[in-house]
Amino acid sequence: MNVSPSRLAAGAATVTVLLWASAFVSIRSAGAAYAPGALALGRLLAGALALGVICLLRREGLPPRAAWRGIAISGLLWFGFYMVVLNWGEQQVDAGTAALVVNIGPILIALLSARLLGDAMPPRLLAGMAVSFAGAVTVGLSMSGDGGSSVLGVVLCLLAAGAYAAGVVAQKPALGAASALQATTFGCLVGAVACLPFAGQLVHDAARAPVSATLNMVYLGVFPTALAFTTWAYALARTTASRMGATTYAVPALVVLMSWLFLQEVPGPVTLAGGALCLAGVAVSRSRPRTPPPAPEPHATPEQVPAAES
Repeated sequence: MNVSPSRLAAGAATVTVLLWASAFVSIRSAGAAYAPGALALGRLLAGALALGVICLLRREGLPPRAAWRGIAISGLLWFGFYMVVLNWGEQQVDAGTAALVVNIGPILIALLSARLLGDAMPPRLLAGMAVSFAGAVTVGLSMSGDGGSSVLGVVLCLLAAGAYAAGVVAQKPALGAASALQATTFGCLVGAVACLPFAGQLVHDAARAPVSATLNMVYLGVFPTALAFTTWAYALARTTASRMGATTYAVPALVVLMSWLFLQEVPGPVTLAGGALCLAGVAVSRSRPRTPPPAPEPHATPEQVPAAES
């Protein structure tokens, strides 16, 4: 059975959102034993190793020269800088505040892609993003603890959101020349090289960290990084950056559900309502207006048919 490219892209986006949501649960465990830079480097090394093996098996070569600029920028900003400052920011603020601030990322993606890539901003996309952002605000406020925020933490999360948006917009044109696997593999390698100054801290933390924290770090590298960033790139190559950014608004709702299932953190009714808004907004942003069926062509009536000449 043949599957349409649009369905494959939607499936890839779904895999990405699910795995990125699971990352929040794993980061909470690994982040207690690993410093922000060390956790980012360990995650990127695990991801680069997994992606490198797949590239060798598939005999993927180097990306074309035209793709390197976008890969390098996304690797530095999104794979490297974003992961470090987000890990650091989540140590300074509570999870709700972090989720709230980082979720301005899709809005920045829409603005940057409209300006730099010429992406269209259809009304349904704008409406869906507004609904989802309202849901993210609701989830963030409902999960925020008293006194859990700091100015430094909010600034770090803002930097993470900006790096995420810039990395996505830089990656989009690169996918016109490179495959999703190439863009992800070499972007991950660039990020890992940028994080090498944290190698000493990684060795120090790994020697003292519990096995569960190290396994969570490896999980972050193999699944939310290697697999999820590849499925993201696959879907991004087949749609606009704005629409893909709006899809990530499903992450807060899934984080609430996973925290409920795996951490026994029972969400309140306000949190559940915010999660529902996030999902509703994503559905609206990814929907397409129904096109009316084409009008039937007029048929000639007997009176309109000219009489045959005798």
